[in-house]
Amino acid sequence: MNAPDVIPLAPLVQRFFTERLMAQRNASPRTVGAYRDAFRLLLQWFEETHHKLPEELALTDLEAHRVAAFLDYLETERHNTIRSRNARFAALRSFLHFAVRQEPAAMGTIQGVLALPMKRFERPLLGYLTREEIEALLEAPDGDTWCGQRDRVMFATLYNTGARVSELINLTVGDVVLEGSPCVHLHGKGRKQRSVPLWRASAHLLQQWLRDYPRERHQRLFPNRTGGPMTRTGVTNRLQLAVLTASQRCPTLAKRRISPHTVRHATAMHLLQAGVDITVIALWLGHESTTTTHMYVEADLAMKEQALNALQAPSVKSHRFRPTKGILAFLEGL
Repeated sequence: MNAPDVIPLAPLVQRFFTERLMAQRNASPRTVGAYRDAFRLLLQWFEETHHKLPEELALTDLEAHRVAAFLDYLETERHNTIRSRNARFAALRSFLHFAVRQEPAAMGTIQGVLALPMKRFERPLLGYLTREEIEALLEAPDGDTWCGQRDRVMFATLYNTGARVSELINLTVGDVVLEGSPCVHLHGKGRKQRSVPLWRASAHLLQQWLRDYPRERHQRLFPNRTGGPMTRTGVTNRLQLAVLTASQRCPTLAKRRISPHTVRHATAMHLLQAGVDITVIALWLGHESTTTTHMYVEADLAMKEQALNALQAPSVKSHRFRPTKGILAFLEGL
């Protein structure tokens, strides 16, 4: 029988997944999978570095200095980005919030881990495509081949909807509405669904695509050569092939690193530049908060310059800097 102060970790982890994530929160399979991967890495790291099997670990083994060492391992040895490192840590923090309510005796250990901060990271400015670059990209696929026809319709749908690549490849024929007000029903992150209207040109392309290659409602809208679902890598490869062709017409594309998400950014930026309200853009893209959408405002230098020109510059006299001595001089030199 375990000593009173030894709280086995494994049963708590199992309860966290079955009770907290699946039963109480009804978390999406994607969320469950991400949390599962985080715990796999943690348990494997403990086995390799502390020679303890997962069944031998106690809740109190998750001390702050060990968790900090695990997070360093993710960055230095597994070469995870800071964003990925933070995502793994978020999964562990969620578990510890659950564990402290189940086992209050471990509060001291748990509070030490929760006191560890998330790591800050630089957010690069968004890369997006101009209208000219988008037009060259959409016309690049060869319309005389089946793959080229599919790519033309697929990229036009991607730009029109601003869909994530996961949303695009999971579209079925039944998700497209072409009568009345044409639109596409997207199934987003966290089981969130949204409908995005289609331009007449996009609706015409989809109508022709479905007329030339009819399929059942449950089948994928954009299949691969064998009729199965496309993968993220498959869409990316087809896009890069289109970029290579389009760069002959639009040389600025040759020096760009373009992914399906770049097209999503272009949709958002072009909506913003057309004067569409940022809350509407957030709904269009499926953002949970407009805070995420504000990054497009940050990226648009032209809008900032327009705002600056509307404001008169203040009259400020120039003063010569005179450094002070001692600690102030040290601090000012940092």
